Amino acid sequence: MADSNFVDYVKICCRSGKGGGGSVHFLRTKKTAKGGPDGGDGGRGGHIILRGNKQLWTLLHLKYRKHIMAEDGHSGRGKLMTGADGMDQVLEVPLGTVARDFETGQVLQEITTDGEECILLKGGRGGLGNDHFKTPTRQAPRFSQPGEPAIESWIILELKILADVGLVGFPNAGKSTLLSVVSAAKPEIANYPFTTLVPNLGIVKYRDHKSFVMADIPGIIEGAHEGKGLGLRFLRHIERNSILLFLVPADSKDIIKEYKILVNELKEFNPDLLDKQRVLGVSKIDLADDELLEMIKKDLNKRFREKKSVPVVYFSSHTEKGISELKDVLWKQVNG
Repeated sequence: MADSNFVDYVKICCRSGKGGGGSVHFLRTKKTAKGGPDGGDGGRGGHIILRGNKQLWTLLHLKYRKHIMAEDGHSGRGKLMTGADGMDQVLEVPLGTVARDFETGQVLQEITTDGEECILLKGGRGGLGNDHFKTPTRQAPRFSQPGEPAIESWIILELKILADVGLVGFPNAGKSTLLSVVSAAKPEIANYPFTTLVPNLGIVKYRDHKSFVMADIPGIIEGAHEGKGLGLRFLRHIERNSILLFLVPADSKDIIKEYKILVNELKEFNPDLLDKQRVLGVSKIDLADDELLEMIKKDLNKRFREKKSVPVVYFSSHTEKGISELKDVLWKQVNG
């Protein structure tokens, strides 16, 4: 998708419909000059509803819809006729969308499955007609109940990419190149930092017609949790990935140090991210000779000996050496 077409944050003003008022009416026929109350109830105001749609990948279709208003409920009528309900406004959103209240920041709804529907703002209930208020001592009530007012609120919609494997690494760690090799995705690739400005998704084919989804998250830098670089704008996308694949190139000055910085940035942003299963991928091994690669393996094996829950995989996207082993490890972790 084009960079300008990827929208993962929108702010919209939503207003549900107000309820219709109850009717004040009395039965009048040729044979009944002074009948009892028969005012009907008012109709419900329309809801603002979120619906998950797996065909959508972005919030672009809502970017220019700043005001979303549901229809008001219709008033009741005589002969106990209830007013029609107001038409709901259904907002289709991609899976992984979170709705927050703009004023408080409170999470209102989360959409994670296709076809899932959540009422974001409820429409007002319709008022009762005067028929409900008759009693033995008050047989002709000349009042009814008004409908409930509409609810209006500014809502923030945020998209958090849903994927089985999320790529985490500094700029130029080889994330986009890896995604282009293992899937049909074609992210922009260049030899300069922050080439990737939007998350990219790719379906990785595995053995026996199996597959899993991999997400290329724009590069993290030290201090990203404070908003540096692309920081807070894309860290939230990591929250919805099942497995985190940390990429550190083999020509890095200190692989362990880079890995720890990445882990710390996730910890500072959201400590719960540390509970996710991690895999350390050492990329660009074609840039290291056999002697250097053996030194790296010896050092990492020593450092991660006590952390058996963090597998280490060595690969090169350029020569595709180790790609099959990487897929095996990721598939095992995703289905573990």
